[in-house]
Amino acid sequence: MSTAPEAAKAGKAAKADPKTAKAADPKAAKAADAKAEKAEKAEKAAKPAKPAAAKKPAAKKADVAKRPVHAPGRLAQILVAPIVSEKATMAAEKHNQVLFKVLRDATKPEIKAAVELMFKVTVDSVQTVQHKGKVKRFGKSIGRRDHVKKAYVSLAAGQELNFSGEGA
Repeated sequence: MSTAPEAAKAGKAAKADPKTAKAADPKAAKAADAKAEKAEKAEKAAKPAKPAAAKKPAAKKADVAKRPVHAPGRLAQILVAPIVSEKATMAAEKHNQVLFKVLRDATKPEIKAAVELMFKVTVDSVQTVQHKGKVKRFGKSIGRRDHVKKAYVSLAAGQELNFSGEGA
């Protein structure tokens, strides 16, 4: 009976301190060393993941700084012509919008920047429409009208554009 409590004490000692367990039981010491190594590896693997997550917002800030600013020469070419029609007049009266014919590869941010630069107004939003050209006959041959991109530009409250040139 006296040997059982001593074995239990040796097992508890192995769990408590792997260094003292080496002297008492070599198999228990190896198992304790393996557990300790696994725990250290798990801690090392967990630590680098946290700083990597912290670096992501810093990378987003760098991306914002790298975004290209719209070139003034490109902005001057984006607006092809204003559209003056019955539908455009209704949109202007009802929704404070102005219609423009724009380049087909123009983006909404470019259109917004171009209108703000050219007319010195504040733009709330831009909606675009791709209008496909109709297939028509021109004499004996069949042709197609050009595709057109239209931009509905919503102006801020109190803002308006004057195309007539009066009161500028």
